[in-house]
Amino acid sequence: QGLNCETYDKALFHFMNPSIFIATYSPVSVKSGDRFIPTRAGSNWSINFHYANENCRSPSQNHKAKDTTSDSSKDAVTYAALLRNELLGSGIETVQDPHTDERRHAVPSQDSHSLFKYAVHTKRVPFHSDNEVSPYSLSPLSNKSHKLLRSPRKPARKISKIPFKVLDAPELQDDFYLNLVDWSAGNLLSVGLGACVYLWSACTSQVTRLCDLSVDGDSVTSVCWNERGSLVAVGTHKGYVQIWDASGGRKLTSLEGHSARVGALAWNGEQLSSGSRDRVILQRDVRTPPSAERRLQGHRQEVCGLKWSPDHQHLASGGNDNKLLVWNSSSLLPMQQYSDHLAAVKAIAWSPHQHGLLVSGGGTADRCLRFWNTLTGQALQSTDTGSQVCNLAWSKHANELVSTHGYSQNQILVWKYPSLTQVAKLTGHSYRVLYLAVSPDGEAIVTGAGDETLRFWNVFSKTRCTKESKSVLNLFTRIR
Repeated sequence: QGLNCETYDKALFHFMNPSIFIATYSPVSVKSGDRFIPTRAGSNWSINFHYANENCRSPSQNHKAKDTTSDSSKDAVTYAALLRNELLGSGIETVQDPHTDERRHAVPSQDSHSLFKYAVHTKRVPFHSDNEVSPYSLSPLSNKSHKLLRSPRKPARKISKIPFKVLDAPELQDDFYLNLVDWSAGNLLSVGLGACVYLWSACTSQVTRLCDLSVDGDSVTSVCWNERGSLVAVGTHKGYVQIWDASGGRKLTSLEGHSARVGALAWNGEQLSSGSRDRVILQRDVRTPPSAERRLQGHRQEVCGLKWSPDHQHLASGGNDNKLLVWNSSSLLPMQQYSDHLAAVKAIAWSPHQHGLLVSGGGTADRCLRFWNTLTGQALQSTDTGSQVCNLAWSKHANELVSTHGYSQNQILVWKYPSLTQVAKLTGHSYRVLYLAVSPDGEAIVTGAGDETLRFWNVFSKTRCTKESKSVLNLFTRIR
């Protein structure tokens, strides 16, 4: 009571700051000083809360945590959002997918920096309001947190790491420049094994031999179905292109024109394009005489990849000269030429979702996926896969693509576009995964390798199959 206001303020100030009090009034100098009491008035708790989780992990651990697809990562995101709501009042009601680019929740600015507040509500609002919980609720969480916990969660994408079927394919060549596997619209798989072409029915699992070229001393170097799935084109080592009727099992015609093996084939309606080691691309209409053909000359080495665009207007070709060429249906000269790859370009795929989008993959010395806008001739983006790119195919249902690889990892990768994040990594082949085909429903793929096996994978399935599971031993069937 005897203290005036000025004395009381000084006493209160030094009581709140004991280190200053000791330094001022203590006759003995204290070198060590008193304990440090930090001031929390200027702390940004939103930033501190965010860095608390990231500082305790290494950068590699942070990267793995972002790339993981397990349920625990989503639970951690939900828990972090829940803490933000209760401690910081962030008002988060939904949890975003941790694999999207917007991985962090925006924290609205607060009027005060105080972490804990005490307030007396003078007016009670109805319990169904967005800002209040029912007065009869026993939960300590806010209404925003309740909405957060009730928000629907997208199920985690799970792709089986093992094939659902394995076929034995003896004499399947380990040659990067060949294309020996294709899947028809009629659910028939054509496989070139040595000098023979076999047809395997995905519906009945029956195997039939379509042709045998050993009589002529020839061998199969490529196979390709037409869009309706009624005709299959067979390229040979001697440079012939044979057209076969799959249902009748008879040869319709044999086209000449190439002086070396035909390793790439591509149908465009009734027109058939063939690429050869003689560096020439021939376009022929199977309904007209063989003399009516178009010769496309642009590659300086073997043509190993051919794909027509979904609108049937442009043909993409890849060669052993590391070039990717784009042709139109009227000119004999390429309209575009891309030279960014450092190795042979066999893997080519047109996007069915974006007009003019083309992706290509390079060989062992390149290992890159490169995306091109053929409408403007612009290079979009690229990524290093770490191994030789052998084949590419887009999903029919989602903006995803699958790539098969050779040296040195022999793996199958599923990518999400345009983020180019890996959805799945499949292994099982002991040799280069040189062959790839997509099922007519667009949900499964088949891969072939020099280990003489064909493996079937569910990579683009919309729903997981819950039918009876069979032993792996019962899935092996030998093609004879």
